Amino acid sequence: MMAVEKALRHYLVRHGEAKADMEDPARPLSDRGREEVQRVARHAASLGVEVAQIRHSDKLRAQQTAEILAEYLTPRLGIRQIEGLAPGDDPERVRAEMEISGEPLMLVGHLPHLSRLVSALVLGDSKKEILWPDAGTMVCLTKTQRGFRLLWVLTPELAHA
Repeated sequence: MMAVEKALRHYLVRHGEAKADMEDPARPLSDRGREEVQRVARHAASLGVEVAQIRHSDKLRAQQTAEILAEYLTPRLGIRQIEGLAPGDDPERVRAEMEISGEPLMLVGHLPHLSRLVSALVLGDSKKEILWPDAGTMVCLTKTQRGFRLLWVLTPELAHA
């Protein structure tokens, strides 16, 4: 009997809820945002989510989200800040990295970039936005021979259920 190879999966996560700019210009995670990301991370770990590395933008809220996710998912290659995940960045740069990666990645970023990236991966067109994830939401994509397919979406509310 042949073993079935598990399809390569990548995960996109919108950072958790952040404090308002007027409260703290650095915009760290709020208490609620931290708790919601912990909930999603715990649930993802219970589902068996495995990633080689968690990559995040240079924004504090994305870094803090990545750190919480890493506590639960323990990526072999740790976490790393990269360019190309900022709110207004072109999704094509990160798309190319995901297409050539032979290991499961988790990217932590922002809107509208994440929405445009999902559309670029699934539809081949970043302008046809099909998903606008809430703060703390995790999106699972699988790499196929014809591109990427959306497998599931885990919101903080679903992780609580």
